[in-house]
Amino acid sequence: MKLNERSVAHYATCDSPADHTGFLRKRVERHHHHGTSYQRRWFVLKGNLLFYFEERESREPMGLVVLEGCTVELCEAAEEFAFAIRFDDAGARAYVLVADGQAAMEAWVKALSRASFDYMRLVVRELEKQLEEACKSLAACRKSPRRSSSSSSGRKRHLSNPALQPLQEKPTTLENGYSTWSSGGCVAGGATCPDHDGGQTKPPPLPPRRRSAASSATGPPAPGLSPAMLESPVPPETICFSKLHNWYGQEIAVLRREWQERQKRGHP
Repeated sequence: MKLNERSVAHYATCDSPADHTGFLRKRVERHHHHGTSYQRRWFVLKGNLLFYFEERESREPMGLVVLEGCTVELCEAAEEFAFAIRFDDAGARAYVLVADGQAAMEAWVKALSRASFDYMRLVVRELEKQLEEACKSLAACRKSPRRSSSSSSGRKRHLSNPALQPLQEKPTTLENGYSTWSSGGCVAGGATCPDHDGGQTKPPPLPPRRRSAASSATGPPAPGLSPAMLESPVPPETICFSKLHNWYGQEIAVLRREWQERQKRGHP
């Protein structure tokens, strides 16, 4: 592969953002001394090009590794946190690099593994597949606009009509061990309150018939109370508290009126 050195050097040092940077120690084989040494270099990864400089402030790269047809893998070496860039060609040179720590090594291996053109091509194919599926789903939704519009318009009508809105459930409160209910949800005239399903709610059980304090278990009713007053005129279907309260308060009103008359006559 022929590369224009001036263009490559300008790309290495220009202001274009780098994919990964950092110091690595690069292994150098010294065949005449039959030994191995490591040189600390500043590495810059841009796309599928890995540049290395003598120092971080250097203006020209010392070398370049084109990351195509290669694999990045951990390797066994005397140095800890070492990994290698190996190429498919049998005679190609392998680059053994050593990071400063575990986190730096993992970051470099991940960045270098994703830098090749083959990896980018796989990513582009996957994105194209996802885009094609999204376009098919959108086309299928556009084929049935009436159904979606009718359902949305029906929902809007439901929300705009207060009679169709669901009633909010109110928690049941207790007074002296008995459940109470509010008259706010009742319709005037003793009509029943609709439940959530559009039907009629079951009324709570009516209190038992009350006896006058002046009457015995088998005696006649107290004066001023007609026999009809002992029977509730409120139909069992109603749950309107105001009507029940007025009816069962008649006995108290009669007793209070009698007591006031006795006070006027001077009798205790």
